[in-house]
Amino acid sequence: MNAAGDLPAFASLPLPPELIQNLASLGYAGMTPIQAKSLPLILSGQDVIGQAKTGSGKTAAFGLALLTKLERKDFRVQALILCPTRELADQVANAIRELARAIPNVKVSTLCGGMPFGPQAAALEHGAQIVVGTPGRVADHLRKDTLKLGNVGTLVLDEADRMLEMGFQEELDAVIDATPAQRQTLLFSATFPAAIEAVARRIMRDAERITTVATHDSATINQYFYKVEESVRFDALRVLLLAHRPESAVVFCSTKKDTQELAESLRQCRFSALAIHGDLEQRDRDRTLVRFANKSVAVLVATDVAARGLDIDALDAVVNYQIASDPEVHVHRIGRTGRAGSKGVAFTLYRDDERYKVDRLGEYLDLVIETDDLPPESLLQEKPAQPAMATLQVDGGKKQKLRPGDILGALTGKNGIEGGQVGKINTFADCSYVAVNRDVAGTALEKLGNGKLKGRSFKVRRIEGQPTNSRRIARRRPRQ
Repeated sequence: MNAAGDLPAFASLPLPPELIQNLASLGYAGMTPIQAKSLPLILSGQDVIGQAKTGSGKTAAFGLALLTKLERKDFRVQALILCPTRELADQVANAIRELARAIPNVKVSTLCGGMPFGPQAAALEHGAQIVVGTPGRVADHLRKDTLKLGNVGTLVLDEADRMLEMGFQEELDAVIDATPAQRQTLLFSATFPAAIEAVARRIMRDAERITTVATHDSATINQYFYKVEESVRFDALRVLLLAHRPESAVVFCSTKKDTQELAESLRQCRFSALAIHGDLEQRDRDRTLVRFANKSVAVLVATDVAARGLDIDALDAVVNYQIASDPEVHVHRIGRTGRAGSKGVAFTLYRDDERYKVDRLGEYLDLVIETDDLPPESLLQEKPAQPAMATLQVDGGKKQKLRPGDILGALTGKNGIEGGQVGKINTFADCSYVAVNRDVAGTALEKLGNGKLKGRSFKVRRIEGQPTNSRRIARRRPRQ
């Protein structure tokens, strides 16, 4: 045990000294439950099935094991990690690079759709020891013979349930078949439907199953349930948002179409809301997530699949606009609030004919679920609060050698705004986003638009509303 008292120390495991030192410098106090249970097994070469939700520390668990077993002088692909979305793949790749920063010459490549194929192929040609990617793009590289998996010693399926939900079964089969039969396989999933059990039986050998999913933490998440008629479901959502005024809230719907319609209806009622779903182009998806994370959008309306991999600090509230059919999915949804010791709140709307879902959930959580009264309807006369921040887009990014520091310096230079009025700055390949206090957005826009970054002028604009170049979905206003 370490100084933290109740957290097993990483030093108790056969990890390289440089990894242990780096963990200390990164602020890792000790192992989380999923790390303590899975790392010894993974290091021993055992196949492992891990049931754990986002934020449990599973990435560090398999990442540390992969880095420990890495043959540093061999630049063939030794480990492959498959993720359902580009966002999650980027998070995993960045986490592994951070864990590996004390080890020289570790090559990590990310292969995801929505990004140019050529640079990915070039990176693979120069050598990649750990590949993190989405099933579709990894399968594309296999078909075009730009990726060789014959030397893979460890295959990781991260959030496997969502990969199957998103229709990646065929691509998964092709990728798995391209890896050696004598490999270690690690499968992580928040839920375990029958399809996942079938996959595990087919591709794993004597797998050890680990479960660390907490069912419900009443100390950090307060749950409220409301029985509503379908005709007043939308107004019920509005009064909840008006009564509690969360700075950031995720509203869950069952379908892509419902998310789009609901977000548009909320905007018509002057709420700051965006939808995220599978029909958004990748650039629009990035922009939506950036704006929600930097607090310039208050409400994100999402499907379960689209929200997977969402990593937002201090999420104030979760609303189940449509109750989940699976209790495990409900737990995963509400687990996005009440993190890091903060209090969270979760609201669930259900019709009378959906009461059986509530009863099933109560049995799963070992709770007696009571129906609550909605806030007063008179709240519908109030105006929604607007976010404190606004987002500016700069049409230049990493390819143009722009860094967050360059943008911050330009904003806070002569006749600029205060540093405390600048929020998160995100740079992508060809564009950057900066959050600024809403009341100085005009000044910030003028400062960046009329000034220069890296000695060059870039087009700058304020981002408002839902992205317009997403693939179109048939739309109608939710029934009221």
